[in-house]
Amino acid sequence: MAETSQTHLAMGPELALLYEGEVMDECRLYQSEFFWRDLFLWLKDQGYLLRPRYRPEWVASWKDTGKHWSECEDGQTPTVYHLMDGTRISDGATVIFKKVDKSKYPSEARIGQLFSSKHLASHPHNHCVPIYDVLAIPGDEEHVLIVMPYLTAAYRPEFCTIGEVVEFFRQVFEGLQFMHSQRIAHRDCKRNNVMMDPSTLYQEPIHPWVLTKTYDFKRRSRPLTRTQRPVNYYLIDFGLSRSYDATDQNPLDKPFVGGDRTVPEYKAGVPVNPFMVDVYCIGNVVRNFIEGNQHFPPRRGFEFLEDLINNMVQDDPQKRPTMDEVVKQFAEIRGQLGSWKLRSRFARRDEGLIANFFYSISHWAKQLVFILKRIPATPTPPPRPM
Repeated sequence: MAETSQTHLAMGPELALLYEGEVMDECRLYQSEFFWRDLFLWLKDQGYLLRPRYRPEWVASWKDTGKHWSECEDGQTPTVYHLMDGTRISDGATVIFKKVDKSKYPSEARIGQLFSSKHLASHPHNHCVPIYDVLAIPGDEEHVLIVMPYLTAAYRPEFCTIGEVVEFFRQVFEGLQFMHSQRIAHRDCKRNNVMMDPSTLYQEPIHPWVLTKTYDFKRRSRPLTRTQRPVNYYLIDFGLSRSYDATDQNPLDKPFVGGDRTVPEYKAGVPVNPFMVDVYCIGNVVRNFIEGNQHFPPRRGFEFLEDLINNMVQDDPQKRPTMDEVVKQFAEIRGQLGSWKLRSRFARRDEGLIANFFYSISHWAKQLVFILKRIPATPTPPPRPM
């Protein structure tokens, strides 16, 4: 079942579920969906097609059939009101529309387009989400629609090997380094602002809001591994990002609060260097991913990263490495890892001996096949598509 939208969760979980059932049982759209329905024909003229649910003449497929709306493709809704999926008519690619308030986030579209410009888009260290279009909305001067590729959380489906995770970290570190090389600080590096293009992992397109189902909602989706089908990871959401003068090597900002509220400088209330805040935040993403928190179980086998990550999350920002130094040190560490280490299982620390034994047998059987097929232990994808 698709998740309840954040707009409805504001009511509280119990009331939200009642409202969700009421709206769906009556075969209606949520009020927050009217905006997208009203843009259906205009978006089609721009070269994009929304799903059947948003056609002006839509009639719910489960109406008078005895089916529950959660079983139907047109019963699935976005999980946040300012995002919508669609299809690019020219090639059938799944895209995401993001409705952006220009007064709140005046630089988001500009910075996104900069990294998608011809002179930057092909750089091998550019791991910023591609921007396909920025559309002015008819009759709405306060918002724009940013059109991007459809991406999913970087952590699902689960990683299988340490080598897959190492490749993930490489792309994320290089992506932030590249942003800094253009004198742009992300200023909101957090778990859900790192995403991936899932298209290579699946033989059929997946449904944008129910990842366990195919796009047409007729079959279960079945992902391959990242070792078999390497993926591209992206930094997203430039709403808080800012550009800085290239001559100012130590820019200072008033404390700003992104998704990571543990930044030590925030507690002091003094001006902060946004580039060093980025280093802390991306280091904290990696630390939490390995050490575990409310989102991730703790993992084993990453002792080789301890010194680097500990340096990135030091309380004193002047003692943290720059992203250039992070990328250099990470490359050196990565170069010292052998094939068996990289092919080792991405295992939980709290896993029992018996479970570990049986999981390991299955894991190494697959790895032996990959070795015989000469599939690399570190799955590096081809250059990103545009």
